[in-house]
Amino acid sequence: MTLRLFDTYARAVRDFEPLDPSEVRMYACGPTVYDYAHIGNLRTYVFEDILRRVLEFNGYQVRHVMNITDVGHLVSDADTGEDKMELGARRAGKSAWEIADYYTQEFRQDLNRLNILEPTIWCKATDHIPEQIEMIRCIEAKGFTYRTSDGIYFDTSHLADYGHLARLDTSGLRAGARVDKGEKRNPTDFALWKFSPPDQKRQMEWDSPWGIGFPGWHIECSAMSAKYLGTFFDIHCGGEDHVPVHHTNEIAQTEACHGTRLANFWMHGHFLLFEQAKMAKSAGDFLRTQTLIDRGYDPLAYRYFCLGAHYRAKLSFTWEALDAAATALQRLRTTAHDWGQPGKANLTYVNRFKGQINKDLNMPRALAVVWELVKDDLSPSIKKATLLQFDRVLGLRLAEWQPEEAVIPREIMALVEEREKARSAKQWKDADELRERVRQAGYEIEDTPKGPKIKVAKQERF
Repeated sequence: MTLRLFDTYARAVRDFEPLDPSEVRMYACGPTVYDYAHIGNLRTYVFEDILRRVLEFNGYQVRHVMNITDVGHLVSDADTGEDKMELGARRAGKSAWEIADYYTQEFRQDLNRLNILEPTIWCKATDHIPEQIEMIRCIEAKGFTYRTSDGIYFDTSHLADYGHLARLDTSGLRAGARVDKGEKRNPTDFALWKFSPPDQKRQMEWDSPWGIGFPGWHIECSAMSAKYLGTFFDIHCGGEDHVPVHHTNEIAQTEACHGTRLANFWMHGHFLLFEQAKMAKSAGDFLRTQTLIDRGYDPLAYRYFCLGAHYRAKLSFTWEALDAAATALQRLRTTAHDWGQPGKANLTYVNRFKGQINKDLNMPRALAVVWELVKDDLSPSIKKATLLQFDRVLGLRLAEWQPEEAVIPREIMALVEEREKARSAKQWKDADELRERVRQAGYEIEDTPKGPKIKVAKQERF
């Protein structure tokens, strides 16, 4: 069962074979840590986690590198505006270093809540300034740079295939550009190194061969991925918004310095839509994992919700859709728990599941296989073992889940006992009235052959 993945660079689904059979090398663009991650951001990380789990399900060892952007990401993709880190620091009344550390830890907590595997290697931009300077020197030596009053820029006109990843019409851009290029020679040129303003001292700045300043956003990923994965590795992934600028510029830098397109596969997750618009921090009002928890949801319900759409399809978020995902997840958990101890997995089902995930991570079809298994008349122990194999990719922590033991108040238990006496005496009207009193108090009675089971009634979410 060959693993096939969509490559944005080729605009095609291709057979995946690692460049080195002993290890798949994968780079994922991490967060800019000036604010909390929202659930739209986190959809991309769920996709990347599924990708890694599918690779491991196929027997590959994966070296997964993720960067932390803590300097150089300007508010505008046009290399204008303020560094998001400096802006975030001023908003919070803390240093840029303090907010970088705080939001990095919050991001890692989000990953844990969603059962997203942490990367093999974390790398911070501010820990790799020498590597970024060295790569800029390499690009400069190859004749791809020029200097302006505010920085060192990459001259995209020197690359014949610049913009191939995004299929940019660079000639059209140059002919019809209506943006203020400032001192840039071409609309698509971008900053490699920005100079600190002469009249102020930035919180984050370093000396360099060109003057005191800080690196542009794009250079960090090219430099750090090359350090930890080599100058041509297996997979580079991120969100679809990275295609036209950030990833296009990473490729340009690497082509100029090393002569490669950086990665054999370029993969991108699509947006989460909220009220028909892309969720964005700039809107000032966005949903976090903590928002979901505050509303009574398990964050893994959001993970299940993400599994219901292909990563290359836009996904519309509604509370009703999240309710449906939470209900499905709870049903899967309780059913798996009731199956008891696992036995031996059913290989036919495992192969069917693998066949779907190997078709460019087709998780909706894989979930269909999951629910077919649930309805099958195989023995519970076989179904449990098979489902736990699936969960290596689903990441829903099904083996760990245990039902909550509710503490039932004594007065409720007294009503239940009174109802049992009424049932024994066949006083059905009295028994029904007692059940209703229990229900109005917020509890439900389930009659079983072993006696009544009491549980907290499901609450309406708001």
